[in-house]
Amino acid sequence: MPKETTKTTKRKAADKGEKATKKSKKDKNAPKRALSAYMFFSQDWRERIKAENPDAGFGSLLGAKWKELDDSEKKPYIEQAARDKTRAEQEKSEYDGRKVDSGSADDDDDE
Repeated sequence: MPKETTKTTKRKAADKGEKATKKSKKDKNAPKRALSAYMFFSQDWRERIKAENPDAGFGSLLGAKWKELDDSEKKPYIEQAARDKTRAEQEKSEYDGRKVDSGSADDDDDE
């Protein structure tokens, strides 16, 4: 007789007698992650590929086009990704600093 499968994590945990882990909510004010060079390339080329091949799945076409590019053609996207990485790191450090500052400010109010 085949074993029944459960659909949700909560149900699996309940079957085992364990507590289900809750997914923490993402802070809407958190900084966005940096995009890769390929993501900048895909943003740039998506509409062109879509227009040329309306019926095809453009994800695989974008991947093939990216692989065809040589290093000099990828360079602008790589530089753009490096700038975005710097931006993301700076925003993250500022965001983390604000979280620490707001936490210590609450401590001062209690006194």
